[in-house]
Amino acid sequence: MTPPTVLVADDDRSIRTVLTQALGRSGYQVRSTGNAATLWRWVEDGEGDLVITDVVMPDENGLDLIPRIKRVRPDLRVVVMSAQSTLMTAVKAAQRGAFEYLPKPFDLKELLSVVGRALAQPAPPLPDAPEAPRDADERLPLIGRSPAMQEIYRTIARLTTADLTVMITGESGTGKELVARALHDYGKRRGGQFVAINMAAIPRELIESELFGHERGAFTGATNRNQGRFEQANGGTLFLDEIGDMPPEAQTRLLRVLQEGEFPTVGGRQPIRANVRIIAATHRDLRAAIRNGQFREDLFYRLNVVPIRLPPLRERADDIPDLARHFLDRARVDGLPAKALDQSAIDRLRAHRWSGNVRELENLMRRLAALYPQETITGDVIGAELAEAAPLVETPAAIGPEPLARAVERHIRTFLSAHDDGLTPSDIYDRVIAEVERPLIQMTLAATRGNQIKAAAMLGLNRNTLRKKIRDLDISVVRGIA
Repeated sequence: MTPPTVLVADDDRSIRTVLTQALGRSGYQVRSTGNAATLWRWVEDGEGDLVITDVVMPDENGLDLIPRIKRVRPDLRVVVMSAQSTLMTAVKAAQRGAFEYLPKPFDLKELLSVVGRALAQPAPPLPDAPEAPRDADERLPLIGRSPAMQEIYRTIARLTTADLTVMITGESGTGKELVARALHDYGKRRGGQFVAINMAAIPRELIESELFGHERGAFTGATNRNQGRFEQANGGTLFLDEIGDMPPEAQTRLLRVLQEGEFPTVGGRQPIRANVRIIAATHRDLRAAIRNGQFREDLFYRLNVVPIRLPPLRERADDIPDLARHFLDRARVDGLPAKALDQSAIDRLRAHRWSGNVRELENLMRRLAALYPQETITGDVIGAELAEAAPLVETPAAIGPEPLARAVERHIRTFLSAHDDGLTPSDIYDRVIAEVERPLIQMTLAATRGNQIKAAAMLGLNRNTLRKKIRDLDISVVRGIA
């Protein structure tokens, strides 16, 4: 049986050599070229079972080549590589029909895994999501080239052709609403409205009216019929921010809407069809809230169809220079003086813990642009500003990560103080082990993109042991959406 042939197009000779050798050792035939014209000729002649192409080539953009390939050979899979590892690269690759997008530098084992999946799976239908707007790169919503951000870009790109419910988790200031807007702006519902509601900012007695609207006379002060956010978002996206702060009675009604697909207004009887995509977000640990009886487990599973975790800024320190320069440039566009950062300033920014995350960094950059006369900001200036702000933010471990033993000790002390009512808890050991074990396994699975074999190896566990722990701890394993 003739082995599959992989067509490789990249203007970097060293990358072509590495790919040719790696694919050859894996049993594939390889043809490589440094330009798009040769690749197109091979495709037209019916050669190849899979295409791996760079984006930037001397004669044509690889992304522009994908629709032409799909027109003449719809079943031919295309894998895109790019050093321009931005959200828009991932989104455009997905919208034009690429099987997968790999940011450079890529892991050879991951690439070979992608090749195997691409050749084994049946061809999917062509994507029907609208193309991203031409000026999208000028208003790029997310900045960062770290591995954590690359995985978020790829997840967003995969969801452009889907209409799934998404749960975004992350600390305050990590950019949860930016991700929600990106999912809307580049998804199937971008022609509709993006409507956001913050559960923590609305009095609990008004939440149902805000969500579902009310009829005239439904309650004291209801002098007119008002549309709720569900109606306003009809055909678009409803972003439920800080969903963990939703009161129990509103949780029950929201669950009913998600189950039945319709709702009445407060004081109304006629059901209204709920034609919206739901994206929820929270900085809280909803699994802990479920255990404490503060959040409905059935609602959690309705919302947590596709989970996206945004890492805190301290976990993506490599992105800080790009983010800082981006915020300084945005401040300049807004009329503030132009500023630059020297290396000592960048080093000082990278060393900070950023309890307020990206929002704290943006505020600092705008403050520097507005208040300091010098054109180049130094590390001493950064240090002085951060020291001035330090008393406003609790940062018990400002010089480095908090030791695990100290964090566990603090958690247990808090737990015990909550049971000073004479009732003796009987499951402290199991609770503490579960709260340490669950995030450890979740983060390892995320790092391996759901590959349990790799995760078991990283954890030093037997694969069957890992499977049992995943089941016992009720951990959702999310694999890539090809």
